[in-house]
Amino acid sequence: MAYRPLMVLGSGSDVGKSVLVAGLCRIFRQEGLRVAPFKAQNMALNSFITPEGGEMGRAQVVQAQAAGLAPHVDMNPILLKPTSQVGSQVIVQGKVYGNFPARDYYRHKPRLVKKVMASYRRLSSQYDLIILEGAGSAVELNLKAHDLVNFAMAKRAGAKVLLVADIDRGGVFAATIGAFHLMTPTERRLLAGFVINKFRGDPELFREGVGIIEARTRRPVLGVLPFDADLALPEEDSVALGRKRRDRDWGEDQAIRIGVLRLPHISNYTDFDPLEQEPGVGLRYVDHRQSLDNMDVLIIPGTKNTISDLLYLKETGLADQIKDLARRGRRIVGICGGYQILGQEVRDPLGVEGPPLTEPGLGLLPVVTIMAGEKTTTQVRARPAGSEFGGPVLEAYEIHMGVSEPAGAGAPAFTIVNRLGAPVEVADGWAVQGGRIWGTYLHGLFDNDHFRRSFLRDIRKEQGSGTEAEAAWSFQDFLEGQLDRLADLMRRHLDLALLKSFIEPDHAKD
Repeated sequence: MAYRPLMVLGSGSDVGKSVLVAGLCRIFRQEGLRVAPFKAQNMALNSFITPEGGEMGRAQVVQAQAAGLAPHVDMNPILLKPTSQVGSQVIVQGKVYGNFPARDYYRHKPRLVKKVMASYRRLSSQYDLIILEGAGSAVELNLKAHDLVNFAMAKRAGAKVLLVADIDRGGVFAATIGAFHLMTPTERRLLAGFVINKFRGDPELFREGVGIIEARTRRPVLGVLPFDADLALPEEDSVALGRKRRDRDWGEDQAIRIGVLRLPHISNYTDFDPLEQEPGVGLRYVDHRQSLDNMDVLIIPGTKNTISDLLYLKETGLADQIKDLARRGRRIVGICGGYQILGQEVRDPLGVEGPPLTEPGLGLLPVVTIMAGEKTTTQVRARPAGSEFGGPVLEAYEIHMGVSEPAGAGAPAFTIVNRLGAPVEVADGWAVQGGRIWGTYLHGLFDNDHFRRSFLRDIRKEQGSGTEAEAAWSFQDFLEGQLDRLADLMRRHLDLALLKSFIEPDHAKD
């Protein structure tokens, strides 16, 4: 049975579109519908590799999980990964399409629209209901001519639109009524109503505000969703990273202290969500303004521009602090770009990241990295190579431009035993000092409960602290619980009956 598609647009960036779509996917799945998420174009540095080896945005991965589906690149046919202030790597249907500044990217719009619609048609033919997500503000007048993700996509799909606004940031009347008056008559016809997000306090206190919005726009406010500080779902971009805890003191209940370097071009920081939520663990994102001295583990994360971020570490003095930690026997981990940074040298002879350049690394791992023109995007199964890591085979994925070769003492950190479903036997990463310093190209390691528990257990043993009860926490169970919690919250505060009336099959062709 085909339902009319529903689209969630925003009055601005980071107002809660992705979370709202995830909640709706979970609600309609609970209602027995075959529902799938869709975002035509996503700009984010947190990405995921599908079982087929395609790259897509993390937000749609979470939404797919909410819908009970395996993620597929058709759910996010275009992913833009910023490489500088003016340019991005463009991923189309899971594969690298090219690197373009914005002006050049717009010239490709006719071809990209065809790709987007091909993905959308495949999804809509397989599922009862598609819930689409927009990007940024839906009414940016200077961008409308190039739009393929907001109202332009709603028109092509024939979707009814909800506009979500974040009241916590203030200016909610300008965000809703103002946006309405910037819409064209056609766009207003698609607009079904508003959702007010992140209200602090008693929603009844905003009853008058709801009346003002409805009177000025002649559109209903379908609900006022409360601010829920305890709701924790993976985020997708650097805007959300700004909300991560950096300057708070470590909690007394946080026996293990982990610092993640907030690199200027940080990517895939969702790798560390399981550690951030783990009981008894305190995780902070730190930069040159914070000391690295009071943590048990320092993690250098992935980056979209390894050499640029390596230079940042040197220019700010962080490089010397990291080397000092190593001399004192502290644990240091590098993931993907962070692994490259820990090595002896990073060479970019082809200018993959910018002008051709060779830059000495931090020299903490005996590996040399050469940037390659072809991107590696694979799901893998791997086995920790050293006994210090422990645990059975784990699931992970690779997203990197470059090959790192060992050039000294140490041992591989992991052995990849399966790539995209095919058996292999390939060494990955490198470890020294008995595993106290190690790096790898594998993302998603800490999603594996057994690996994360082993990693933390070694630290607890060294501290003489912790219990097995603390170590038994499951990240996937936690995520499922968070999605159910989100759905319950939305059921209590949204007019679901009115919402369902917008997508009824009888009105699918209206």
